[in-house]
Amino acid sequence: MEDNLILQHNILYSCGYQKLQSTEHYFPEHALGIMLSGESLYYTNKETFVLKEGSICIMRRNQLFKKLKRPGPNGKPVTLISIFLDQKSLQEYAAENNILKQSSYKDTPMIDLKGNVFLKGFFDSLLPYIDNPKKFTVKLAELKTREAIELLLQTSEVFQNFLFDFQEPHKIDLEAYMNHNYKYNIPLSSFAKLAGRSLSSFKRDFTKIFETTPEKWLQQKRLEQAHYLISKKKLRPSEVYLEVGFENFSHFSFAFKKLFGLTPTELIHKRKIQTYDQVT
Repeated sequence: MEDNLILQHNILYSCGYQKLQSTEHYFPEHALGIMLSGESLYYTNKETFVLKEGSICIMRRNQLFKKLKRPGPNGKPVTLISIFLDQKSLQEYAAENNILKQSSYKDTPMIDLKGNVFLKGFFDSLLPYIDNPKKFTVKLAELKTREAIELLLQTSEVFQNFLFDFQEPHKIDLEAYMNHNYKYNIPLSSFAKLAGRSLSSFKRDFTKIFETTPEKWLQQKRLEQAHYLISKKKLRPSEVYLEVGFENFSHFSFAFKKLFGLTPTELIHKRKIQTYDQVT
């Protein structure tokens, strides 16, 4: 179970009680957050980030990543506060402060800010509103958003480029992109944006390249990868279904049997029999 309390439209308090949670995310806006308790592991195609209690970090917008959340050593549930720095607020700030157009940001998508006492104080100032969310007005949220921007700009010069690069994803090689990112369980509209296309042009281009619909291709691609991981890498089905982009095990098992003629569990049994026959 996970409780999400929206203090305002761009500020979120989250508390998860499950022992282990695996989720996938696509943030259209920059996300600045602090881990109040527990641990989170963030996996991108290039890097892995581990956030523990007290960690502060910022994730750049338009990033795909998988997140594994688990209780900390003290057993406390995963709790965090996040503030999303939306493009509208950043564009208004840039105009008011004469910040020039920035070049495309190409550095790390996630920056560790642990130990920044000013940002720690910023998040501490939000804690009283968790129990009194009605007191956190829209005006306060606007002020806090600007405060977060100011603090980041004071932290490092890199944040001017990080925050004020307003360029949207450009049209890219769709075939290569989908073969690289099919494991992420996000809406087609998000895939389309990240590939630099409208949803309609994404579907049209996809069908031309793969000669099938995105929905059918994604399911088959994920199931084929699952089959490989179970039969060749000897992973358990419970380890595989989230890894390849399925949300629940029963749907995964049903779709797997429909494509391959046996369930993931039956595939393991078959693999064990084959191994025994080879040995004997």
